[in-house]
Amino acid sequence: MRPEIREYHYDWLMGGTLKTAANFPRGTKKETEKTYPYIPYFKNVIKTLVDTGDPGVQTLQLLAAYYENILTAHDKGKKCCATTFCNSPVILYAMDIVPVTLEMLTAIGSLVWKRGMFDYMDYCVETGMPETSCSSQRGSQGALLSGLCEKIDFAICDTPGVCDTNANAFAFLSEYLNLPFFQLNYPSSIGDDRSQKYHVDDYKSMIAFAEAQSGNRLDYDRLAEVLAEVDKQDALIADLEDMLMLKPTPINPIYNMMLYGGRFCFSGHSRYTKLLESMVKTAREKALSGETGLKNGKENLRVFMSYIDHYTVDLNFFNYLEERGIASVGSILSRNFRDNSPYADALAGSTYGIDASSPEAMLDSVAQMNARLPMVRSIRGPYDQKGMWLEESLTFAKMYQADCVIYNGTPGCRNTWGMLKPFARDIEKHGIPCHIMNDDAFDDRVESWEVSRERLDEFFTIRGLL
Repeated sequence: MRPEIREYHYDWLMGGTLKTAANFPRGTKKETEKTYPYIPYFKNVIKTLVDTGDPGVQTLQLLAAYYENILTAHDKGKKCCATTFCNSPVILYAMDIVPVTLEMLTAIGSLVWKRGMFDYMDYCVETGMPETSCSSQRGSQGALLSGLCEKIDFAICDTPGVCDTNANAFAFLSEYLNLPFFQLNYPSSIGDDRSQKYHVDDYKSMIAFAEAQSGNRLDYDRLAEVLAEVDKQDALIADLEDMLMLKPTPINPIYNMMLYGGRFCFSGHSRYTKLLESMVKTAREKALSGETGLKNGKENLRVFMSYIDHYTVDLNFFNYLEERGIASVGSILSRNFRDNSPYADALAGSTYGIDASSPEAMLDSVAQMNARLPMVRSIRGPYDQKGMWLEESLTFAKMYQADCVIYNGTPGCRNTWGMLKPFARDIEKHGIPCHIMNDDAFDDRVESWEVSRERLDEFFTIRGLL
């Protein structure tokens, strides 16, 4: 790692940047515009979010608060737990433990920092992680391994067998830093009584581990409050999902990232509820007037992202969609599979509910919720098996009237790359054009954004979509 990179504590650097960004829109519009020339490295990210209106401003505040929690945790006597986006933070919040989600921190750095996460990703490889592992962990993990982050007290991971690089990254981190480590597990099926009992028993073991490491007992009254907040959030998400079906949709493309990013950071927390309320309010006003969520005022095309979005610097991908009048109807990250969602009937047996009537019922609800998180739900077995990736993608593409399907991931997504070609062919058999992006969602050294943009333009032109 270059010496100059070691001069800055990474969490302090990102936390300070986001705190300043969150305060940025508090001035008048004129003051905001006059300030942009003084922040050339962060201007495009902040401008994109500020121009999105109140939801964009709320997102800046949410991300700043997430880093504030991490930076102040130990001063407040709290423990920090390294975890993954495929593990809901609701149990951790109920136990007053601060979640540190590696994929979220990598995405934030990739979007915000003009030099990207490259030095940290490379340092992670220097310590022994394979270069072919997923970049979504390697970014923030490299900063952790180099000692440039707040101290992690223990780690909780899931998805073994669903995403091997995810599981291996947390195992490697724990071994390298000598951290207590708990590995949640999931059987190959969801929804049946046998697997659900397995989930709940596994959660009980995880809770015992977290209690031992943090010194905090799980307060079931507090968990009930967290789940009540999740219930509100799920209802708001269902409203957004309904409005995504409108044509033109009043949902701005970047709302999808706000939706799942907020959920990964603050599920069950009132801060996320506030963001969703702002998104619903803004989208509903546009829906009532028949407006599109796109800033250029015209919807030319609708895409469904069959995996994840693109996160390298300046929010280029989302701005690209805006410029060309392309509405995004979401990805597998933005779906929560609650039983009140518009697609609950179309994908019967795939949804979860919330029951806070007893401690056992609450654990059952959390286990069911976790089993529907991205990859755990979609990429846990054969792509064309019932309830898996193909069926979900086709259901969403048709239900939300997508004109095409786009795959984007990282070179480390071996479970998707191993079945991607037949998956794309099967999508095409249903008359839906499918494009495979050969980039890295977090590392534009694999393929520059300029090349990715040209390939997207070529696809849309050749297939007669634009």
